[in-house]
Amino acid sequence: MQAIRLHAFGPADNLVHEWAEDPLPGPGQVRIAVAAAGVHLLDVALREGMTGPYAAVAELPTIPGREVAGTVESLGEGTDPAWLGKRVVVHIGMAPGGYAELTVADADRLHEIPAGLDEAAAVAMIGTGRTTLGILAFTELGPDSVVVVPAAAGGIGTLLVQYAKNAGATVIGLAGGPAKVARVEANGADLAVDYTLPDWPGRVRAHLDSIGRRATVVYDSVGGVTARAAVDLLGKGGAHIVFGWSGEDLHKGGPLTFTPEEIAERGITSESVLGPTMIQKGGGLRALETLALAEAAAGRLRPSVQRYPLAEAATAHRAMETRGTMGKVVLEP
Repeated sequence: MQAIRLHAFGPADNLVHEWAEDPLPGPGQVRIAVAAAGVHLLDVALREGMTGPYAAVAELPTIPGREVAGTVESLGEGTDPAWLGKRVVVHIGMAPGGYAELTVADADRLHEIPAGLDEAAAVAMIGTGRTTLGILAFTELGPDSVVVVPAAAGGIGTLLVQYAKNAGATVIGLAGGPAKVARVEANGADLAVDYTLPDWPGRVRAHLDSIGRRATVVYDSVGGVTARAAVDLLGKGGAHIVFGWSGEDLHKGGPLTFTPEEIAERGITSESVLGPTMIQKGGGLRALETLALAEAAAGRLRPSVQRYPLAEAATAHRAMETRGTMGKVVLEP
C-alpha cells in the first residue's frame, strides 16, 4: 500500500510518501480501505517527537494519523461479519496508522457513517466534532449569550459558531486575514474581525456597545495576547473556556491563565476543559462521537474540510504550522 511514514522526528519534510506493507487485522479488528484521514495539530507535535499527558513518542518508523474513514474490506478473527463492506469512521486512539491506503482498527471503536455524510465530513466529526461537543458541555447557550470565538475559521471554531447561532446566541468570530474573516462571515457570525489588525478589540467593543451587551463566553483555543484581549471583552459573570493554545509555540507555550485575585476582580470564571474532565462532562468519548455524527447527519453542524492528497501530507503539515488552513484538514489517498 501507499502510506506516509516518519523515519525520524523533525520537520514536515520528514513525512515520506512511500510503499509500506499492508497491515493485517488482528482478533476483533477490521482492515479499512481509507477514503479520508484526519490531520490534527497534535500530529504536528508528535511528528516533532513531543511527549506529554496526551502523547507518547512513537516507535520509528511510524505511519501517523489517528482519525480515519473508509470501507471495511477484511476482518480479523472473531470480528462480527456484519462489518464487512460497511462505510465506517473511527478514532483509533493514540495508536498511529491513518495516513495510508489501508489501516486497522478495533471493531468496538467503529461507527457506521450515516447515509448522506461523506467520509471527509465523518472524519471531521469523529475528532473535531466530538471535541467541540465536549467543550460545549461546559456552557449553556441561548439568546442572551454573546460568544467570542478566536480561531473561528478553524475546524472547532467553525462548529462552535454554528452551534452558538443555532442556540440563538450573538456570535463574534476572530480570524487571521481577509480570506478567513470572509469564511467566518459566511458561516453565520454576527461579526467577524481580523485579529491580526491592531484595532480589532475596538471594533468588537463598538459592536457590543451598539447592542448594549458584553461578551458572556470566550472559547479560547489560542492563548497569548489574542486570548487576553478577548477575555477583556467579558462582562461580569462571563466564562473563559480554555481548550488549547495554538497561538503559542507548541513546546514552550501554554494556556492563558489568571490568578485567583484576577478572577475575583474581573468577576469571571476561567476553566481548562481538556482531557478527562471534558470526557466525563460529555458522557464519554463514544457518546460524544455518536452525537457529533448525528448532528452532522441532521445538518445542524456542517464541518468545514480542507482536503489534500495523501502524497501531500508534508504540505498539509506545513500549512497547519503557518496557520494556512481553514477547517478540518483531511488527507485523501
